[in-house]
Amino acid sequence: MDGVDTNLDNAEPQSIATSLEVEQLDKNLFRSKTLWLPMRARGVFGGQVISQAVVAASNCVNPDYSLHCYFLLSASPSIPILYYVERLREGKTYTTRSVKAVQNGALVFTMTCSFQKDEPGQPIHQRPMPQGVPSPDACKLVEDVFEEYLQSAKLTEEMKIIIKENIIERRKSPIAIKDTPVFRTADGILTQAFWMRAKSVPKYELPFQRCILSYMSDLRFLGVASRELGLSRSRVWPRNLSMMSTLDHTVWFYDNDFDVGEWMLYVVSCVAAGNGRAVVSGQWYTQAGKLVAVCTQEGVVRIGTPSSDPAGKEATKSRL
Repeated sequence: MDGVDTNLDNAEPQSIATSLEVEQLDKNLFRSKTLWLPMRARGVFGGQVISQAVVAASNCVNPDYSLHCYFLLSASPSIPILYYVERLREGKTYTTRSVKAVQNGALVFTMTCSFQKDEPGQPIHQRPMPQGVPSPDACKLVEDVFEEYLQSAKLTEEMKIIIKENIIERRKSPIAIKDTPVFRTADGILTQAFWMRAKSVPKYELPFQRCILSYMSDLRFLGVASRELGLSRSRVWPRNLSMMSTLDHTVWFYDNDFDVGEWMLYVVSCVAAGNGRAVVSGQWYTQAGKLVAVCTQEGVVRIGTPSSDPAGKEATKSRL
């Protein structure tokens, strides 16, 4: 922990526009400007790579879209990522773009975007927003919850440093998060909902709204699977979470009327888990209950080897 800045007064939020910004080098070639490495992560935050790829693809077309992407390798925050956009199909209603993210000569990420022109007058259906979820006004920011926990007399000095690092990371993040209590549906499915919004942003045009929501869609997502399985990095075998890493991620947009500068609800549940992998699904709602996007993600969720050591120490040995 030596050299870690745990001064809570030094944490200023980063602009979401800065996080998503890419430099256009050629007609179909873009380069990242900033990359963020979360605490104890294996590589760059996946949501940032997704959103930057969406920005690059959006610069090559202009209607609505869905996206599906694969994470092939962990990316380093110290080397810019190059995004190559390939124009696969130009249809009357649907247009398709492929994006390849390359770092240091290696392919680290691929994405396919399907852009769709509006089709007004078509039938509409949505899954309703869960009842009983506390409003954003009734919930606390994650960093404020950590602040309260920091006052506990039972914490070791090492734990206090880790909590302070979490507080600083949340304060610096361009996205505000408020957790809500975990609940189980009538059929026993563990579900957790998160209120999220972009910090201090004007009402961006729709294409950039979707880019920001794509960034937000990777926050808190796969962690619901580890909660369903009862795993934690602080527990011992066989409940020691050794590795958690995204393999693929999908977002489908179903409504254009939303503002990421307002609180939006992300409702997440684990669909299946086994063989060291898990699938989670999530739905994005406005406060009024309108469903605007649906997400799925598959990732590695793996326990360590039998040991009395906490999984955090085993995690450094894990490999894809």
